[in-house]
Amino acid sequence: MAAAPGLALLLAVLGSTRALSPRETPTRELKELSGLWSFRADRSSGRRQGFEEKWYQRPMRETGPVIDMPVPASFNDITQDPKLRDFTGWVWYEKEVWVPRCWTSSDAGKRVVLYVGSANYYSVVWVNGVQVTSHEGGHLPFEADVTKIMQSPSLQYRITIAVNNTLTPYTLPPGRIQYMSDTKRYPSDYFVQIIQFDFFNYAGIHRPVLLYTTPSVFIDDVTVITDIQNDIGIITYEVSIHGSAHFSLSLKLRDHRGQVVASNIDGRPFGQLKLHDPNLWWPYLMHEKPAYLYNLEVHMKSRNGSTSFEDFYTLAVGIRKVQVTKTQFLINGKPFYFHGVNKHEDSDMRGKGLDWSVIIKDFNLLRWLGANSFRTSHYPYAEEIMDLCDKYGIVVIDECPGVGIKDPESFGNKSLTHHLAVMKELVHRDKNRPSVVMWSVANEPASGLPPADSYFKTLISSTKAMDPTRPVTFVTDTDYEVDKAIQYTDVICVNSYFSWYHDSGHLEVIQLQLANQFENWYKKYQKPIIQSEYGADAIAGLHSDPPVMFTEEYQQAVMQEYFKVFDEKRKAYLIGELIWNFADFMTVQSKTRVDGNKKGIFTRQRQPKMSAFMLQNRYWKLANETTFISQSKPDLSIHETVHVK
Repeated sequence: MAAAPGLALLLAVLGSTRALSPRETPTRELKELSGLWSFRADRSSGRRQGFEEKWYQRPMRETGPVIDMPVPASFNDITQDPKLRDFTGWVWYEKEVWVPRCWTSSDAGKRVVLYVGSANYYSVVWVNGVQVTSHEGGHLPFEADVTKIMQSPSLQYRITIAVNNTLTPYTLPPGRIQYMSDTKRYPSDYFVQIIQFDFFNYAGIHRPVLLYTTPSVFIDDVTVITDIQNDIGIITYEVSIHGSAHFSLSLKLRDHRGQVVASNIDGRPFGQLKLHDPNLWWPYLMHEKPAYLYNLEVHMKSRNGSTSFEDFYTLAVGIRKVQVTKTQFLINGKPFYFHGVNKHEDSDMRGKGLDWSVIIKDFNLLRWLGANSFRTSHYPYAEEIMDLCDKYGIVVIDECPGVGIKDPESFGNKSLTHHLAVMKELVHRDKNRPSVVMWSVANEPASGLPPADSYFKTLISSTKAMDPTRPVTFVTDTDYEVDKAIQYTDVICVNSYFSWYHDSGHLEVIQLQLANQFENWYKKYQKPIIQSEYGADAIAGLHSDPPVMFTEEYQQAVMQEYFKVFDEKRKAYLIGELIWNFADFMTVQSKTRVDGNKKGIFTRQRQPKMSAFMLQNRYWKLANETTFISQSKPDLSIHETVHVK
């Protein structure tokens, strides 16, 4: 039996990328390395002192002064040092760890892997002074097989990670370094990092660092594609085994009760599981029992001479199907309307560092709000967040870090090669997630420039080849008459800030300009449209009647004007509205920003502004109008039936 065409293409294009997400199973162990690490910023003029003096070859405390730094966290807001807050260049992290002897003995039959959830933006990793990997790009995980190093005689193992947050025209996101040569105004060797995106360039090790084990022969990857035909749910799978060509496989699919509802015990690495009358994965508020997840168990046995190996891995699987027409976005054959938010991984002190309290608070607020979706503006979010989207039924537009692509230099082959590599990593990481319904390859690029045509044609066609099961988009703020790239997308996502950045303070122009925006885009391309950003800054507690800019009343008034047009156009081709932003967030210092961007409907501390209550009323009204059951405001227990009012 051959693999399904879509699955075969997905596997062929993705090739060898980072393997499965680390997790504990009966055959895999995991050691969490979060906590305090030794930290030192390289403040030399060329930022190369650490490499020249080889800080990685001995304990870092012997190279000079170090401080404690929490991991995961951005380093910027942890200390009282303003130079560290805005530091650009190499910073160094180090941790000495103990490893169980049963992991490291040469006859253990184990493989030991060092995993980094993300580090912004370029990383080099050593263990006991030996370089084990490097990685370009933030927001995505990377790992290294460190088995041989761990098998060398050592009481402790010293992990050193150097991270550089410098952005160039060829990175994602792009940026540039500007040197100030006027010595009458600036110190010698003075430079600043120039960015073209409106959020703070937080840096450091932002997600967990782990050591984990697998058997020497192990399950390297699992790919699933789900489909629905009549009343049959189909899970097409392919399993990749590393270390031996001789193995047997068994797969079992369990429901919520732990009952086996489908299985395959024939030893083949690809095939299908079929279920009659399956429980489908539905978005939050679209079904009485949203986000139904089955548990796929993959069990591998292998023998190499007299040595036998066994590996076990589990994967959450949601059975759902996504389709796009000229006017609708369909999930499981039913029209889906995105009423959601744009977010940021951003909070006090932690910056972009993963924090479970913030994550759970945000999901509780999303469900209180009645939001069924968000876009990962403007970079991939942590796997822990994505797991909860699968679990809670929050639909995701999964966006790569392609934000601030403004200069012609960033549309060349060097940039495109890196952009393609980032999309490959993102698609591989999130390919099995039912919550991910669309890929976004960029936010607000200069898509009116001539090279944008071939750049995005290549990028979007490549992403579709990697994953033919999901639509692809990017988010534009370019005028419809000059945009050269939106033609290649499946869904038009457009950002606009009428009466804010344009015609500031003039609420009366919103309806006319917004209606014309929608009509112009749809007339030209005949594709469904999402209003992917809109909003206004509001300083919490600042009030004025009549409304004026930066007051809570003005933020509400802007939203009300947008809502009137949304309600008209969603009868035709508008398939979603995503407010900018879920919460206030930090930006670079400028004369237009007072302690960050204030367009959140919640403050940075997650307290509601007046607009949050307005949006809650709208979203629950939309849920009742566009779903197939009546809804009441939430009981937030997992998988509870949402009772009719």
